[in-house]
Amino acid sequence: MSEDVSGAEPVTRRVHECSWSANLEKPVHADDPDLVVEQAKDAVEATADGYHVNLVTHGDHGHPESYLWPELEAAFTVVDGDADEDGSESRIRLEYVDQCGCGGHVTRVHVVE
Repeated sequence: MSEDVSGAEPVTRRVHECSWSANLEKPVHADDPDLVVEQAKDAVEATADGYHVNLVTHGDHGHPESYLWPELEAAFTVVDGDADEDGSESRIRLEYVDQCGCGGHVTRVHVVE
């Protein structure tokens, strides 16, 4: 996981061998979209193969497909299904879940075995 120099609380401190949610919609996230991206990547890296992480992002940044997904696609190999032919590591599948009542957005990132 990357070293956080923003002073913000890390989104996680362990590898999750279960599906879980990362809260990226705190006030500190509203002020810093780069922090959202950094901590989203950390959350994906902290999710064990075969599970997913729900990235709950602040509504102030708009739809995550416009700013977060390109960063995740650059950092990880994105696959369409449950498996990939090339055997590369850190394979993910992105899914938009919904917009929260508070205005935030939920992206589900499946970490593919």
